[in-house]
Amino acid sequence: MLDAALIQQCADPSLASTIVEQFVTAAGSSDPLAVTVKSGGRLILIPKATSADEAMAIVRQYVEQAEVRVGMTQFPAGVGVKEAADLTPDLVDACENLRKGTTMFAKVLRIVAKWYGNPKSDDVFRQIFEDALYAWKTGEFEGVRVFQAQDPGASIELPQQSEARSMDEPPAAVTTPEKRTKVNEDIGQAGIRIDLSRIGGK
Repeated sequence: MLDAALIQQCADPSLASTIVEQFVTAAGSSDPLAVTVKSGGRLILIPKATSADEAMAIVRQYVEQAEVRVGMTQFPAGVGVKEAADLTPDLVDACENLRKGTTMFAKVLRIVAKWYGNPKSDDVFRQIFEDALYAWKTGEFEGVRVFQAQDPGASIELPQQSEARSMDEPPAAVTTPEKRTKVNEDIGQAGIRIDLSRIGGK
């Protein structure tokens, strides 16, 4: 569970603390130095970083050739960065990573809410939240590259966030079979860091 003081100090204030906790639990990591590298949808075996310098070295090594997620929110390291030299160590700082990640996730929530027609019903937030998690993990939602997309901004008012799934409940149904398959794949691959790219000559 995330420290309440860390959430209050660092997380995006537009998100309720329970939503921040659920977001990090579902899509992030308890380790601020966690680095995940995927290439062609496959996890690549990398050494576990034991310091901020080691974590940043791994990020800089892979960011220009693979999908790299880093820190407590598994923030997409390559977003807004033209080259590896532009990356800064705040990616692996717990507070800064939580700030960056929750700010980006809040934008993703607003993008999903806008697609739903900006509904005011509290009951809809659960589905918006689940779809936003899917978009965070894949980087896309209904053909939109959510990390690069423009923030709908203050014109999108999120429904009440108390309706999101609690961490003790099973995941809500995902809207389409394609999404359900993709999320199941993500769950099945969680924590496995094996490079399978050489098997079968692929």
